[in-house]
Amino acid sequence: MKILVTGGAGFIGFHTAKALLDRGDEVVVVDNFNEYYDVSLKRARANLLSCEIIEADVSDYDDMKKVFEDYSFDKICHLAAQAGVRYSLEKPFVYEKSNVKGTLVLLELCRKFKVKDFVFASSSSVYGDNKKQPFSEEDRVDTPISLYAATKKSNEEMAYVYHHLFGLNCTGLRFFTAYGPYGRSDMALFIFTKAILEGKEIKVFNNGNMARDFTYISDTISGILSALDSAFKYEIFNIARGEKVKLLDFIKEIEKNLGMKAKKKFLPLQPGDVPESLADISKAREMIGYNPKVSIKEGVKKFVDWYKEFYSI
Repeated sequence: MKILVTGGAGFIGFHTAKALLDRGDEVVVVDNFNEYYDVSLKRARANLLSCEIIEADVSDYDDMKKVFEDYSFDKICHLAAQAGVRYSLEKPFVYEKSNVKGTLVLLELCRKFKVKDFVFASSSSVYGDNKKQPFSEEDRVDTPISLYAATKKSNEEMAYVYHHLFGLNCTGLRFFTAYGPYGRSDMALFIFTKAILEGKEIKVFNNGNMARDFTYISDTISGILSALDSAFKYEIFNIARGEKVKLLDFIKEIEKNLGMKAKKKFLPLQPGDVPESLADISKAREMIGYNPKVSIKEGVKKFVDWYKEFYSI
């Protein structure tokens, strides 16, 4: 297949593009290499991809129209987005442009150029502070508690409209805390590892009473590839490990792999953040054969080993 991967220099986008290339698909990557976090990490990822890489912003209709004119895509894998719950409190219009307008541009170009299949990134954040766990795709998600979450819910709704009106096959993937080598430098595992190695304090929010459904990147990618290999009319899937891990246990795993103790600063829960996440992955298991395999113990070790090698520690 020839597949457009947006956000292909990002964490999940890079691993997706690489997995597609490794199995023989043709890939075109679009990324704007924005400065939300270390651009050199994005460049390092891109340098490992043996495919066409176009530096463009998905929210620029004219630039993206040219990409669609120059290539004939079988499927779109839309992973470009302004990430981060906390940053959305500071820069709301960046999220509206990248996440809402960017997705609308791609949906409209799929309609115009008759690209039938559209797989896109949603997020576990759409569940807001739902009290029922594990989170199921059948749950109502009408109460997002961050602008980031609201933009991701908007993506799901826009995709449904384009499915309903124009017959696009749309599959949304609600990712749960993906982590692993080449991970984003604004995420907890990266921040904690760096700080512990430098002897600096780490910030532990909600006084440590946090838990996440951490998903190792290879498991996340297996879900994406399975979705790309399918052609559902309109479906949403949780892509997660299906296991809740306490934040303090996660930190202990990092400490164990570094052979160092963290200096912890306990703080209240941040606005827009949720204390816990846990996914019901039974739908993904049944419909796309999703089967996550990597435990926290294995995954954290793989990340720490990569971090030490990448930064020559």
